[in-house]
Amino acid sequence: MGNDVSRKTDPDYRPENNPSDIVFYAIIKKSPSIYIRKSVMRSGEKTEKKKAEKRSALLNAAFQLFTEQGFQKTSISDIVNRAAVAKGTFYLYFKDKYHIRTHLITGKAEQIFMKATDGIVFEDPDNVEEVTVTLASRILDILNEDHPIVSFLAKNLSWGVFKKDIEDQTEKGSFDFQGMYSDLLKRSPIRYRDPEIMIFLIIELIGSTSYNSILYNDPVPMNELKPHLLDAIRGIIRSHAT
Repeated sequence: MGNDVSRKTDPDYRPENNPSDIVFYAIIKKSPSIYIRKSVMRSGEKTEKKKAEKRSALLNAAFQLFTEQGFQKTSISDIVNRAAVAKGTFYLYFKDKYHIRTHLITGKAEQIFMKATDGIVFEDPDNVEEVTVTLASRILDILNEDHPIVSFLAKNLSWGVFKKDIEDQTEKGSFDFQGMYSDLLKRSPIRYRDPEIMIFLIIELIGSTSYNSILYNDPVPMNELKPHLLDAIRGIIRSHAT
């Protein structure tokens, strides 16, 4: 690339000897720096794309291994081998396997909540009980259709929402579940005591009960448990109303 730039920015270069360069030369003769700047930008974009691809490959590999053989039995060597990257690459993005698990939990939780809220319409968008129960119903349906997610995430669902020690919050994406609920509570004509605890209890209930029901039909399959679970969620909300 360096020789190409030098050749085409050389005032003695004659494009007629290379017809494919005629239009290009006409542009850079007027402003030689354009080519160099664009080349650097393209190079930087490619580098960032490759970094994102490697990070994504590590996350996907870790998720597959954690769900296939469990967290404790999975090593960093297993993850990098599955992702087909060098072991040193792992440490460019994550401190250890606990760190990558944290990012997986927050990322997967965000995906679930984004999917649950996608295209949803409420009769009364300021009604905390209606919004919460409707979202809970959708989340349960999503979990019921994705057993690997349940086995990995269900018992950590609240952690994915309330975890506060992620170094870069922007990695969690643009969806802000806590912000959404904070706005809902402000709009609601009903006040609630300890609202964060209320939401935490609801998410913990969804995660812990869905795990056994979805994976083992214990005590009953989710379609039988769901009405009871939604009633329990209503009870939690009403008990926090002031």
